[in-house]
Amino acid sequence: MSIFLDRDTKIIVQGITGKMARFHAREMVEYGSNVVGGVVPGKGGETVEGVPVFNTVKEAVAETGAEATLVFVPPPAAADGIMEAADAGIRYCVCITDGIPAQDMIRVKRYMYRYPKERRMVLTGPNCAGTISPGKALLGIMPGHIYLQGNVGIIGRSGTLGYEAAAQLKERGIGVSTSVGIGGDPINGSSFRDILEQFENDDETHLICMIGEIGGPQEAEAAEYIRGHVSKPVVAYVAGLTAPKGRTMGHAGAIISAFGESASEKVEILSAAGVTVAENPAVIGETIARVMQ
Repeated sequence: MSIFLDRDTKIIVQGITGKMARFHAREMVEYGSNVVGGVVPGKGGETVEGVPVFNTVKEAVAETGAEATLVFVPPPAAADGIMEAADAGIRYCVCITDGIPAQDMIRVKRYMYRYPKERRMVLTGPNCAGTISPGKALLGIMPGHIYLQGNVGIIGRSGTLGYEAAAQLKERGIGVSTSVGIGGDPINGSSFRDILEQFENDDETHLICMIGEIGGPQEAEAAEYIRGHVSKPVVAYVAGLTAPKGRTMGHAGAIISAFGESASEKVEILSAAGVTVAENPAVIGETIARVMQ
């Protein structure tokens, strides 16, 4: 198995008529993802990349049985798009959109928690690269050709560093079970801890790679969870060792504001939990290969 996606997962793309959404929908179809439709209000009845467009997510779910969605909606309307997906019964949602106001994401999380756990949609992102189960399905914007199918699960706040890890692994003949981008915003749908639990329960994942960065408590919370609940080896890299305190670096969530939020503090906390930490991004693949021996 793989987490969140397989060859049969029925996928829709919200905002599919936009230039970039159209491009990535085509890439997903060519990769082999089961894209069954798109959603754009007022454009129902059209087709994009050979898939039908619907006016609402509920209509798309009723007509296609869609289970997963890729949100490519502009920032002012993206939160409404995520909540519409949750209301329609979508099980897994990836939000690519960057620049969603934090207040909107607070509203999204409150809305999602209205539903009981068994009915609650899983959200990754916003501001993420998506999710890929190599050889099975791609739900996002990552370049599918750099991922080899295998047994390493990747979780990353940074999409680009996730690509770098996958490319280094492929060079060494090591494959990926699933790679999940959780996004670089201060408030996101799923944390490291949430995805660690998924990988711990996934028989196809034998080792977990975490790619963190400065800002926020997620890496420290992940370390606590790893210490008590994760039996598989974990390799991590934390970006931002030279980042100054109080300044946003790259992602909106990458700002050191409290103890435990600098890269050096996170490295120390993760190491104390038994995680093997790569010294720099160039040795992520080498470190994973060494741990797997």
